[in-house]
Amino acid sequence: MARWDPGAEQRLKRAALELYLERGYDNVTVTHIAERAGLTRRSYFRYFPDKREVLFAGSEGLPPALAEAVLAADPNAAPFAAVLDALARVGAELVQRVDGAMERRAVIDASPELQERERTKTAAITEAIRNALEQRQVNAGTAELVAQLATVAFQNAFRRWIETEGHASFGSCLHAVTDGLRAALAGT
Repeated sequence: MARWDPGAEQRLKRAALELYLERGYDNVTVTHIAERAGLTRRSYFRYFPDKREVLFAGSEGLPPALAEAVLAADPNAAPFAAVLDALARVGAELVQRVDGAMERRAVIDASPELQERERTKTAAITEAIRNALEQRQVNAGTAELVAQLATVAFQNAFRRWIETEGHASFGSCLHAVTDGLRAALAGT
């Protein structure tokens, strides 16, 4: 077997997702995933540090991408408008690269351990947005509130996009979520 097998990372991701759906996250080992992908356990660890991270690979790039997009937004835009613009741009790029989103969501929803990992990822997103807003000279309290609301909007828009099985654009899902948020805040 070649030292660096082309397509190995994608095969491992697909194998893990299939096995998690078939057996449940807690009943799958790294060895099971590697064998399903036609690789060795050692090969698995070249790509992922543990069986959890196979589902979250690449997510570490989301907070910096969002922060960069917030910083690049119109400098005259209100904080929430700047963040929504950033979420729409980054979200549109994200959904182009997502594979098996509905299945991945089902696996995460069924596992407290994975839900905790998802919360850690969400906290990193909120922190990145908050820090970017503070760099835009938004006061800390407002930056925190906007970052928290934006993160909730982003999560809900992504879930809505998953539920449409990718038939709706991420932007339209985000728009629907933010319209609902604005209506709720206005009391209508």
